[in-house]
Amino acid sequence: MRAGYLQFSPARSDVPSNLRFIEAGLAKAGADLVVLPELALTGYLFASREALENVAEPVPGPSTERLAGLCRREGLSIVCGMAERSRGKVYNAAVVVGPDGVVGTYRKSHLFSSEKALFDPGDSGFLVFDVAGARVGVLVCFDWIFPEASRTLALAGADVIAHPANLVLPFAQSAV
Repeated sequence: MRAGYLQFSPARSDVPSNLRFIEAGLAKAGADLVVLPELALTGYLFASREALENVAEPVPGPSTERLAGLCRREGLSIVCGMAERSRGKVYNAAVVVGPDGVVGTYRKSHLFSSEKALFDPGDSGFLVFDVAGARVGVLVCFDWIFPEASRTLALAGADVIAHPANLVLPFAQSAV
């Protein structure tokens, strides 16, 4: 498996713009699996829960369907951070998407600081998905600091851990 990332500063609450940037970046990826940032579709900072709810989407939904089309066209899979809306809750999630559509969704277990006032705590547990011939575990940002999260994924058979994070810098937009 050839893995890569598409690092950028997602535009706050501008899902169409972020999807266009992702589409352009994936066209140059040359990888089997590409990891995008935490909350890549919406940007990270929100003024209120209401602002977050306005951009959160279901999975599957409009953005994941578009991402699946991109994955089909480029012959790759992605792990994409997004605000997921489900049953009246909003999660800081990472969706795994491949050429055949949504593979699965992980909901961030360890919310950081002010995220606790905006997002609902993740309830998915630590999950491993079959992606591009490998077993891929998923964590989101602050989850990495808790060793049991990675240990749980390893014990579940993860070959690789994909880790979307909000470590974006405004001057660092690149693809590897």
